[in-house]
Amino acid sequence: MHYRRLGSTGLQLSALSFGAWVTFGAQVGRGEARNLIACAWDNGINFFDNAEGYARGEAEAVMGDVIADLRLPRDGFCVSSKVFFGSASEPLPTQRGLSRKHVLDACHGALRRLRVDYLDLYFCHRPDPQTPIAETVHAMNLLIEQGKVLYWGTSQWSAAQISEAIAIADARGWQRPAMEQPQYSLLERDRVEQELAPLCAQGLGTTTWSPLASGLLTGKYNDGVPAGSRLDQPELGWLQQAQLEDPGRLHRVRAFTALAEELAVVPAQLAIAWCLRNRHVSSVILGASRVAQLEQNLAALEVAERLDASAWTAVEAIFPRG
Repeated sequence: MHYRRLGSTGLQLSALSFGAWVTFGAQVGRGEARNLIACAWDNGINFFDNAEGYARGEAEAVMGDVIADLRLPRDGFCVSSKVFFGSASEPLPTQRGLSRKHVLDACHGALRRLRVDYLDLYFCHRPDPQTPIAETVHAMNLLIEQGKVLYWGTSQWSAAQISEAIAIADARGWQRPAMEQPQYSLLERDRVEQELAPLCAQGLGTTTWSPLASGLLTGKYNDGVPAGSRLDQPELGWLQQAQLEDPGRLHRVRAFTALAEELAVVPAQLAIAWCLRNRHVSSVILGASRVAQLEQNLAALEVAERLDASAWTAVEAIFPRG
């Protein structure tokens, strides 16, 4: 495993990390969750990503139970949560959003479910138009002062919103956001490479998600949606529409999987390795429902080092930026 600083902080995160989105508490049972985290840890992963909204808090409860069962040393791993959507099935007005009340309540809930005394990383899962950014920045600073959070950041915020949060924090002597968690893959690259790049150059870290575009870049959807796959889940119909509504995406993916075959690499490994090549990416979050799948994706580290410039030029030709 390789380790990278979280932006300009001193925190060293594994270049590949493991997340619980749409798996823990839903597709993956407790036994397999234990196997997955054990595999991740044994392969050097030290960052485990989660959120209050994943399976309405159950993903955090499963992860916390497994980490405690495995007796991982608290000073050896980092765990995150995200606040915005709430964990209640039908959240009341004070049970969601980024008000000071919900930010603090959600943090306490995450600590309880994850069975830890503090969160290493705490993200604002979406911007909240109902709450002044200054109120949210103040709430995050308070949690850091209380020792309940070490680093705070954002997820799916615009560069302008992040810049406003930084300006507020700097003006008032509060802790500024240290990281953003954006979607980043060969099919979703403009926001990281264009909009966020100036902030990253100034020290903002990124923990990126969906490097495989919800599995599209593995090639499994080249000929339709297989039964039992992620995009076949009824509750993820919105995700299937987002990934498959543009026929041009599938055309490019088919060319990509053909190129991977020429290069004698697994398409998923090639897609993850491409993300790792961006120096502004602090950690690429992997999601997996089986140990074999996770082990295969971890080999992306070797692929990133082995392929030459001509191979990456061929990849770029299929997915031009802009």
